[in-house]
Amino acid sequence: MSYNRGDVVLVLFPNSDLRTAKRRPALVVQADNLGTGLAQTILAMITSNMDRAGHPCRVTVLLSTSEGQQTGLLTDSVIMIDNLVTVQKAEIYRKIGVLPDMTAVDAAIKYTFGI
Repeated sequence: MSYNRGDVVLVLFPNSDLRTAKRRPALVVQADNLGTGLAQTILAMITSNMDRAGHPCRVTVLLSTSEGQQTGLLTDSVIMIDNLVTVQKAEIYRKIGVLPDMTAVDAAIKYTFGI
């Protein structure tokens, strides 16, 4: 299956210890035309822990907005650009929605990587 930048997907997302993982939503952040020839994609973790919000490397998604409703998320959430992973596309369970406006994500990426 093909995924596009801005897609919200369900995936087994590894914890930082690389020994355990949790099935959770994630955001596809890589460019659509990356063209590496590898069947993998770069994802940002999404958490429902709103205590993680408020940092410039994170993006808040509120279900009370039309944009938030399009994500397929079940609760207000935080996209954590400071927590990225590259996974094989076959490890993605399915697409659940889309984040239609990536402007805040782009700003968080620039902040996180100092560009």
